[in-house]
Amino acid sequence: MRSRRASRRRHEAPRVNHERWLVSYADFITLLFAFFTTMYAISTVDAQKLSHMVDSMQQAFDTTGAPVPDMAPVRPGVRPGGVRLSPEQRERQLAELLRARLDSDAVDVDVDPRGIVVSLREAGSFPTGSAELAEAAKAVLATLAATVSTDQAMKLRVEGHTDDVPIQTGRFASNWELSTARATSVVTHLVQQLGIAPERLSAAGYGEFHPRVPNASAADRARNRRVDVVILNEETAVAEEPSAGGRTPDAPRQAG
Repeated sequence: MRSRRASRRRHEAPRVNHERWLVSYADFITLLFAFFTTMYAISTVDAQKLSHMVDSMQQAFDTTGAPVPDMAPVRPGVRPGGVRLSPEQRERQLAELLRARLDSDAVDVDVDPRGIVVSLREAGSFPTGSAELAEAAKAVLATLAATVSTDQAMKLRVEGHTDDVPIQTGRFASNWELSTARATSVVTHLVQQLGIAPERLSAAGYGEFHPRVPNASAADRARNRRVDVVILNEETAVAEEPSAGGRTPDAPRQAG
């Protein structure tokens, strides 16, 4: 009798565990929690940290095997081997880095005697007659801020420009006001959203009086409607920017 019971137990089918799905479900919840924790952590944007996170995400999800562009902030004046660069070499290096990182369809990057000029075209950056930044312009500014974030000595001057067609709206009575408001919008975004120190920035509005090309056609006027972010070279910064005490280096003291 006992042997018959033992034989029956040996031939019983193993019990099926109907709760194995809980393991996969727990893994999914853990990943979801990590995702939302990351989203919360970047809810206040730090441009440098955001660029590192974007790089990591791109590398993790890139299935093509194509190299991911380097988005780490530039270490100014130094080649990868640690060789110090001259100011002119450093300027060229930074300009080439910005050309590689920024969308050429929305931005022009040039070098002139003032420094590196990053021009945001009006098309795609601002609605016509408005100083409100478009999402495409915000993305450009985030990349720019991440690129220059390591060198606190870099000064940036934001310049607003228009074409020669007069404007008169309920908000802006002239091209002077529109160009100045656009420059101020860029400065405000760089400070409040991207963490650029305000003492590194200045804003100017030039209206239609500093065109890139003559306003001879609709295409030329479109080129002139822009906001320039000028990364001032050392010579220009010393000559044009006020000192920390609020006076230019050669300005005389005023009697109290």
